[in-house]
Amino acid sequence: MAYDFDLYVIGAGSGGVRSARFAAGFGAKVAVAESRYLGGTCVNVGCVPKKLLVYGAHFAEDFEQSAGFGWSLGEADFDWATLIANKDREINRLNGIYRNLLVNSGVTLHEGHARLIDPHQVEINGQRYTAKHILIATGGWPQIPDIPGREHAISSNEAFFLKELPKRILVVGGGYIAVEFAGIFHGLGADTKLLYRGELFLRGFDGAVRKHLQEELTKRGLDLQFNADIERIEKQADGSLKVTLKDGRELATDCVFYATGRRPMLDNLGLENTGVKLDKRGFIEVDEQYQSAEPSILAIGDVIGRVQLTPVALAEGMAVARRLFKPEQYRPVDYNMIPTAVFSLPNIGTVGLTEEQAREAGHKVQIFESRFRPMKLTLTECQERTLMKLVVDANTDKVLGCHMVGPDAGEIVQGLAIALKAGATKRDFDETIGVHPTAAEEFVTMRTPVAG
Repeated sequence: MAYDFDLYVIGAGSGGVRSARFAAGFGAKVAVAESRYLGGTCVNVGCVPKKLLVYGAHFAEDFEQSAGFGWSLGEADFDWATLIANKDREINRLNGIYRNLLVNSGVTLHEGHARLIDPHQVEINGQRYTAKHILIATGGWPQIPDIPGREHAISSNEAFFLKELPKRILVVGGGYIAVEFAGIFHGLGADTKLLYRGELFLRGFDGAVRKHLQEELTKRGLDLQFNADIERIEKQADGSLKVTLKDGRELATDCVFYATGRRPMLDNLGLENTGVKLDKRGFIEVDEQYQSAEPSILAIGDVIGRVQLTPVALAEGMAVARRLFKPEQYRPVDYNMIPTAVFSLPNIGTVGLTEEQAREAGHKVQIFESRFRPMKLTLTECQERTLMKLVVDANTDKVLGCHMVGPDAGEIVQGLAIALKAGATKRDFDETIGVHPTAAEEFVTMRTPVAG
């Protein structure tokens, strides 16, 4: 049978665009459908605008610390509307770049909501198209729990477009999105409380990292409330919100921001017209080659619920394009040693196993840790401390994990991720000469284990 397209991609986010571009470059006839915005979550309501807001929030510290270096500044004044307008302008520029990337690659762009009619057919804007392969890359969507008054709460989707900075805000959640936005709002001057129903945020991260960040955020005056969960939200006559917690406490605020997880975006996709199966969490079930239970339909990125990170979706998109259209270049995605950063204030950077994971996996471990006040802060009143940690296999000397909390943690850990990927030992670290004076050199000067 002759198909209209070799590959039809639903979703023009990071993974979908990467797969489409490379498939077209390999000679395939490709179309991409997008109903919302080019670039997906990351570019529009995720990592890119969030990082811009983090930069904005960080200036408060820079102004404060500059006095120690002889600078006298007048009263600083922050304007939320300016930051959001400039952020919007940059996102529009990136949308244009994504459009050009697709069009210049020879990909056909269909703007509208695509729906599966059968395993090889898609309908969009009243038109039907056939494809040999269909790739679902529709990403995720934030979830707000079904509590009374949930309509008064916002998610990350709305946070980037608030008309004004709330004077008081409750951020609800214990994952990296909650922690990052709590830092943003607090840094920009809002009275911020972070509520999490568990004992300590950032489950899955190294225990020392979680504890250290808790201490640093508390030092900065961020109100952290653990073992706290919202029962209902009520709007008051003056427009403020009354929040009742499950323990009976009441909190007054101007905004409730939920960052309590994301679901796969499968609404009205027509999966019922195919043999695609979902796992128990509601994500599309795929094999190691991203093929669903319906052989012609593949899925990548947040919609499969594996590692929900932009660079991972890019790698998966590339793997699909190569396997289908350039098999001699195909190599599977390696999910080990994926470096990640949390753009909290201070930042977290991490790669490899946590101490807890290493012990659970049966490794006999040595732990190397350093906590210090960065050189930049020695002329200031700021008492922030940086944490650096290495998890080492005591038998093989191999470095299993590397963790940092402090300025530029993500930038530093990216380089170290290459070393860990290459199988570096603690001896390799010890024999590497440091760059002086930097914080990063601490990773190659830790000599005495703190635990084993």
